[in-house]
Amino acid sequence: METFKILEIKESVFEDNNRQAELLRGELKKSRTFLLNLMSSPGSGKTTTVLRTIEALKDDMTIGVMEADIDSDVDAKAVAKTGAKVIQLHTGGMCHLDADMTRQGLLGLGIEGIDFVILENVGNLVCPAEFDTGASKNAMILSVPEGDDKPLKYPLMFSVVDVLLINKIDVVDYFDFDLEAVKEHAKKLNPNIKIIPISAKTGEGINEWADWIRSEVKSWKE
Repeated sequence: METFKILEIKESVFEDNNRQAELLRGELKKSRTFLLNLMSSPGSGKTTTVLRTIEALKDDMTIGVMEADIDSDVDAKAVAKTGAKVIQLHTGGMCHLDADMTRQGLLGLGIEGIDFVILENVGNLVCPAEFDTGASKNAMILSVPEGDDKPLKYPLMFSVVDVLLINKIDVVDYFDFDLEAVKEHAKKLNPNIKIIPISAKTGEGINEWADWIRSEVKSWKE
């Protein structure tokens, strides 16, 4: 007979985080602040997309940005030039943010009077997908150079997001990238996912993306 206890640590960690995430979401709803958790792999054009998003929405709402990185403040410096309120979060080697880290970031940022906060999560297609940050909605970026097989390789990420931005669409002719295949695979994993092809460099698709955000922020405040 076994005389020792088995504790499923990972399961308990997720359960606790999920509780904290739901509490945070409720607090954001009460404060009428919409939080978007933006995820992607490194080099997908996440920060450039954030800059484009700020430019498109800055006249419609007050924007804050939380830049999460293992180290460095390069991205926060770039965002600060837009005039948006920004804070840099260093994760101390962790490859994701959880609900408690997000709460700390929001407290550091100060969200009073802010309509829309972008959390630029750590560049990674694995860990960030596993942890609920307490965000109002989740979005991810897949860039054309990464390849069209990513929904097959990282199904969880595509399953948990509300929006898929397919970035760098301006160079699609130079890569072996099947846009329709990505859409098909993503829809199989997540029938409700919204897919928006964009180019953060040229601005293609940014208006559609900005319109989606406007609609979601409005609904969140109602």
